[in-house]
Amino acid sequence: MSIASETSAERADVQPAPHGPQANVLKLAIAALGVVYGDIGTSPLYAMRESFHASYGIAPTEANVLGILSLFFWALTLVVVVKYLVFVTRADNHGEGGILALLALIVPAGSKHTGWLVLAGLFGAALLYADGMLTPAISVVSAVEGIENVEGVGHVLRPYVVPISIVILVLLFLQQSRGTAKVGAVFGPVVALWFVVIGAAGAVHIVGHPSILAAVSPHHAIAFLLSGHGSGFWVLGSVVLCITGGEALYADMGHFGRKPIMSAWVALAFPALLLNYFGQGALLLDDPSAIEAPFFRLVGPALRVPLVLLATAATVIASQALISGAFSLTRQAIQLGYLPRMEVRHTSSEAEGQIYVPEINRLLMIACIVIVLVFQSSSNMAAAYGIAVTGTMTITTLLFFTVVKRWWGTPRAVLVCGGMLIVDLAFFVANVEKLQTGGWIPLVVAGVLLAVMTTWKRGRDRVAEFLRGRSKPLDALLVDLDTRKYARVPGTAVFMTSTPGGSPPVLLHHLKHNKVLHEQLVLLRIVTDDVPHVPRADRVEVERMRDGVFRVTAHYGFMQSPRVTEILRACASRGLHTRPEDTSFFLGREKLVVTASPGLAAWRKSVFAFLSRNARAPTDFFKLPPDRVVEVGMQLEI
Repeated sequence: MSIASETSAERADVQPAPHGPQANVLKLAIAALGVVYGDIGTSPLYAMRESFHASYGIAPTEANVLGILSLFFWALTLVVVVKYLVFVTRADNHGEGGILALLALIVPAGSKHTGWLVLAGLFGAALLYADGMLTPAISVVSAVEGIENVEGVGHVLRPYVVPISIVILVLLFLQQSRGTAKVGAVFGPVVALWFVVIGAAGAVHIVGHPSILAAVSPHHAIAFLLSGHGSGFWVLGSVVLCITGGEALYADMGHFGRKPIMSAWVALAFPALLLNYFGQGALLLDDPSAIEAPFFRLVGPALRVPLVLLATAATVIASQALISGAFSLTRQAIQLGYLPRMEVRHTSSEAEGQIYVPEINRLLMIACIVIVLVFQSSSNMAAAYGIAVTGTMTITTLLFFTVVKRWWGTPRAVLVCGGMLIVDLAFFVANVEKLQTGGWIPLVVAGVLLAVMTTWKRGRDRVAEFLRGRSKPLDALLVDLDTRKYARVPGTAVFMTSTPGGSPPVLLHHLKHNKVLHEQLVLLRIVTDDVPHVPRADRVEVERMRDGVFRVTAHYGFMQSPRVTEILRACASRGLHTRPEDTSFFLGREKLVVTASPGLAAWRKSVFAFLSRNARAPTDFFKLPPDRVVEVGMQLEI
């Protein structure tokens, strides 16, 4: 992977190109509510309740309520506002955010001293997959559990919480293939309604107990952490639930732009969350027994059914955002060479980011169902939740430090990122005790995914090295073509290659066995640049090597999917004209043979061979017409 870096401090002010200064900020801000803030917006369903979980032995006394509320307020302020909105969102990669986009920005091309950065970034990406498994499960179950608080029928419906949750999750995943283009338009308004409702529900109780606002003072949080009962620090493991989804601020920046995301947070999301959390705190001061379900107890019995329905809709939207994020992350990893080819379907002709990856969708659905069946309740799931979130937050801080060190110098970078890291590590350490109650699950999932990604990358590097050995310099090939005067047949032959200066081994095999050439010979190389998107006008380079021999280089961003037929159409304006009915595509079909040769561990060789056998065929991945493809078999030893 060739990764370019930038050192100018002005990179901090680059805004996403698709959303320039003339964009409708209000419209984008409403849309951002549904995609960016769905996860963090549904945290009030369980965050306060879990902070008073029986395992901590903390009673909802006035001092404890004020202390935990103060922790909530300052966690939201320091992590979401200061860390992400003020600082991290400035480190955009041509408008895109997220761990892989940040990694592509900071790792210098060809550097041999950044291996730890790559591993950290990949592990952070793997943790996001684990988060994508846990978030839909805990969000949907916590919403459905609201039926237990419906007066008169709650005890009857309690046994159906798990089955209902599974049905909702299955329906959610089954509709992914249709895309989110149509339902996406209602995501923002529904979540906006959700924020208005939860803010109003909390405000009613604050009016009756205004002293709860004293929790804004940090001395309550400090006093709670230093309290003598010893559980204060470990409660941070549940307090972190109020900021789950904070990473989405950065990851989804390319879809909406920094200004709309900030506007949505300041104008609605942040005030609504604070009103709801403080309202729950006021409720607990009046009725400590409400700790069993403080969120749903904010409203009277008559309003609980509508609140349950709205909460279910909000959690489905929050889950949708995480699932769509997993699809985008997968495409980035494929383009950057860390995952094998998978089917990537575009579900919208207008939005490049609207994609569907069937394999990932199936895996996430199965994982969510298993988690619900194993843990049974949102409280049990909360015991496993937090490790993935805090791990990703910590890795983002470490990577961000590398960027700001180039902008501002080491002293200022240490000052800014040191404060972030203290907060991140406090939350991460507080979650360590969850390892024995399920917290190991996201770490194991992330570890397995990291092993898969690094194995695929190393394996493909070995294959590329093998193919380079089978290749010959392009200049030598051209001399050979002139000398031997191969027979020419009508049409165009496209040979795909991964080496810039060499000839494709597939072409050499073709010449060796068939001894003919088409009238037009195209050597096509597809390069994934270290930017999210490459403009259509800059995507294709055509070089005429000889009469009838062309070298084409197509550039795509890591957020884009290559289409070979689209590339050939773009070549027409650059002097290379082809007709689809007369064009044949020659691809290599590699048969891997596992040997005892050094270089890769035996288990990595087996994993790589398995992944290669099950990778999506190049014909499908590059959108080639199947009836125009010729495959040439080659045996490779690894």
